[in-house]
Amino acid sequence: MPDNIVLILRFHPIGGEDVSVVCRDFTDENEALESVAHAIDEHRSLVLNEARYEREPDETGVVINMANVVSMRVSRTDGAATGQYL
Repeated sequence: MPDNIVLILRFHPIGGEDVSVVCRDFTDENEALESVAHAIDEHRSLVLNEARYEREPDETGVVINMANVVSMRVSRTDGAATGQYL
């Protein structure tokens, strides 16, 4: 099994500012997207065990209520180069 990589998950919630979570819970972008899609389909929250909210120094667990998310983006890098939400 490959080592998990660092991914940036950017969430755009309803009526709020974008939220970035840096996590190592997934082996690649596709696994992250599938987990998010399953959480949305099953009307449950996304639970991340090895994550940092925004740029906090310590890893902690993060729970994201997917019912409040309008769109999200997964990337290995963060910044303007990651493009716009769809």
